[in-house]
Amino acid sequence: MKISENTSVSMPVKNMLMIIAGVVAGVFAYTELTARLVSLETSRELFENDLLKKSEQVPTDQEQHFLIEDLYKSVEKMEETQEMNMTNKVNIEFLREQLDKALADVEDLKDKVRANGNGAH
Repeated sequence: MKISENTSVSMPVKNMLMIIAGVVAGVFAYTELTARLVSLETSRELFENDLLKKSEQVPTDQEQHFLIEDLYKSVEKMEETQEMNMTNKVNIEFLREQLDKALADVEDLKDKVRANGNGAH
């Protein structure tokens, strides 16, 4: 069998269209896959650059970070103190009520003693 530029090949049109459609689909899929890979690589590079920039803190940033930490500690101490003060307030109010009751009882006893002292004569 001799093959030259004048050799003819017979093929049904349906098969030729399917081959062309397959080639077009393959090229389209390859293009989409390549575009997606480029997009992911670009995102990764941008992400790495952002991380590098954020890791390079200047001294003022570090100082501000330390100040913020100190403020948080101070606020926590103030909250604890405030909670203790609220507990003390409840205790003081309870003791005040008890003292008022005791004073009223003492006054009642004094009145009874006076009444007994006047009635005995």
